[in-house]
Order: sequence, then structure tokens, then C-alpha cells
Amino acid sequence: MMESQDLTLPPELQLAMQLEGIFMPQTWKKRKEAYERLKQSGDTSEGLRFAHYTSADAALKIIQEKRMWVRSTTCMSDYREVLHGFEILLEFFSSESNRQRFIQALDSCAPGAAGEAIQLFDQWWSEIQFGTYIASMSEHDETENSHGRLSMWRAFGGNTARVALVFRIPKFSGGAQALNLFFSPVAYLAKDEGRALIDEVIKNIHMNSEFLGSVDRGTIIATVFHMLLAGVTCLKHEGFEEEREWRAIYSPKRSPSPLVESSTEIIGGVPQIIYKLPLDVTVSSTLAELDFSRMFDRLIIGPSQYPLVMSGAFVDALTKTGVPDAANRVFISGIPIRP
Repeated sequence: MMESQDLTLPPELQLAMQLEGIFMPQTWKKRKEAYERLKQSGDTSEGLRFAHYTSADAALKIIQEKRMWVRSTTCMSDYREVLHGFEILLEFFSSESNRQRFIQALDSCAPGAAGEAIQLFDQWWSEIQFGTYIASMSEHDETENSHGRLSMWRAFGGNTARVALVFRIPKFSGGAQALNLFFSPVAYLAKDEGRALIDEVIKNIHMNSEFLGSVDRGTIIATVFHMLLAGVTCLKHEGFEEEREWRAIYSPKRSPSPLVESSTEIIGGVPQIIYKLPLDVTVSSTLAELDFSRMFDRLIIGPSQYPLVMSGAFVDALTKTGVPDAANRVFISGIPIRP
């Protein structure tokens, strides 16, 4: 598990990546594979491209305000958000033998850390279930540049005009830390695969016990808590795998950022509180890498009765928000499905 370190990264990020490899191996593997594909494609950029499929109305507000919306998991299209992962964790840790195997493995490196992290997670569970806010994005391939992904247009079907905002997101950013964001790939696992993943974590702990013994105990507790949090917020039913989703996760009560504001919006006829992540360097210099005009790659208009009218409106909005050459960065999907 312990591969050679990337010495180009700051020490704290090197440590974070090492711990992710041990405690969140599926996340670590998917992240590594995504950047390897980027390298193999000949793209010299360090940022992966992601598409945020959303309504035309929401996209226009995101552009005009330079704010990405994160919504409660209770309002997402998958009505079992967070519960699938929670059930996997609950089934595993409800077994006393499984629970003790995990605790004993970690106690050999950081006595009491596992129990303390599990207790902390239990204390926050209600807030995690009902107070976690996410923005969903899909990995975007070169072949999808002009038309987007058919399955995603269908997923956001109906009569609502929809678009895909494509961003190139930096691998590491101080802005993400300032916003207290966790950006992670989603793992699509059946229950038996989820249990096997926890077994892999236990094996990793044993294999890296000497290294873990050198890590600050508080960091270990925070990492195990983060592992459990990822387990419920970034695990989905295997039937959703074609989405290739990554999530920007924000926890306003557990880990608020002074840069993030909330508002009440009506989405699909449902009034709800959302949080707005500023993609605007004028808010803070720490957000320079996450500024909308810097990250924006293209906009794809989904199947619609009025694609030309929408194109003109989006080119105008993008130009006003500071995106250069906006007219050549708006595309109309030619996929022949009924809007």
C-alpha cells in the first residue's frame, strides 16, 4: 500500500494521501486511476474535467452569481442517499467480532483511537444524515465534449430545459480547504463488496502499523471519522455506476466555512435551504484556482425545443461573468431524444 511519496506535494497533503490509501482504499484507487487516464490521454493539465448536469435555470444562476449550489442529500434523486452506505457500516460493526477486529487492529498503533472515532461518528450521525449537502459531478470524457452523456440527459429528463456545466477542477487546492470541502469519487458497491472493503482496511492497518504508530493520534481519529463519513456519503448502489459520480461535500454545522452562504430556493417546486460555494476570487484570494472563469471549460445544452435561444442567453451570461471566447465554448447536444 505504501507507495513512493509525491515529493512535489506539501507534507500535510503527502500524509493525507498516505492515510487515504490505508483507510479509504477504494477512493484512493479511483482517484489514482482517474489521473492515470488523464496522463495517458496526453492531457498535460493536472485538473480532471467534470460535468455538472443541472437545469438551465440553476445553471444560469450559478454562472451569474459564480456560486455552485450544494443541496441536502434528502432532496437528491436517489431516495436512499447515505442509507445504503450506512446499512453496510451498521451490518459490519454490529457484529462484535468484526468490531473488535477493527478496534484491535488500530489499537496496536493508536490505543483508543478507533473507539473514539466510532463514538464521534455516532454522535454526529443524525446531522450527517439530514445536514449533509452535496454537489454532484460526473467524470467527463473527450468523446462527450459536443453532446454530453445520454444516460445523464435521461436521468435529468422531463420537460425542464437542462445543461451540463463542464469544469476542469485542480487536483489540490487551498480553496477547497478554505471552503471546508471534501471532494471524492463515489464507490458503487453491493453490500458484500462493502464488507470486503472494510476487511481490506483492517488488512491495510496491520500492514502499515509502524507508519500509523508515528502519526499524531488526533489525526488518526479524524481520519477514521472521515472514513466512516465517506462510507455513508460516497457509497451508492451498484446500479448507478454509469454515472461515474464525484461529490463535493459540505457539512455546515460540523465544519462550516465563513466563505459559504445559504439561501432558500425553490427547486422542482420544493422550497429548500441550499448552500452556495463561491467560485469567485474577489471573495477571497484563496479561491484563485477555483474561480469560475478559470475552471470553466464548456457548457453543453441538452435536448431542448429552444437550443438557439438558450445558447445566446448562456453566451451572454458567460461573457459578462468573465469567461473568454464564450461563443465558442457553448455547444448544443445533437443526441436525438425528445426533450
